[in-house]
Amino acid sequence: MLKGIDPRLGADLLHTLRAMGHGDMLIVVDTNFPAAAVARSTVLGCPLTMENLPAPEAIEAILSVLPLDTFVPDFAARMEVVGDPAAVPPVQADVQWVVDRAEGRARPLPAVDRFTFYDLARQAFAIVQTGERRLYGCFMLRKGVIGPEG
Repeated sequence: MLKGIDPRLGADLLHTLRAMGHGDMLIVVDTNFPAAAVARSTVLGCPLTMENLPAPEAIEAILSVLPLDTFVPDFAARMEVVGDPAAVPPVQADVQWVVDRAEGRARPLPAVDRFTFYDLARQAFAIVQTGERRLYGCFMLRKGVIGPEG
């Protein structure tokens, strides 16, 4: 246990978040995502897990230490619902609220179609599989920077 560090963040995940650089992508996925297979293509090469947490709680913990990129429109993304690209399922609305709260302002999450999301996941630094069982609980977070002021 460490002071000031969310206890939901394990040692392997903390190490991975620290090792990521500006612009690197972290993919946070639900229990249905083929994390083991897709993670073989990532920088890390294997999935990390936060298996007892739903996606909003996992992302809340991650954003307690990970800054989101402020230089690009694809600072984060959500997997688009197949056949209904305008839909925002409850899990995605919950994560949107977490992101907005962490950012201190509204930053709508762009939707990415399913197969493009899989391609992004293969290019990511790492994949974190959560215990999220609601469908479309898959997200991309792009690491930003911490300025000289901290």
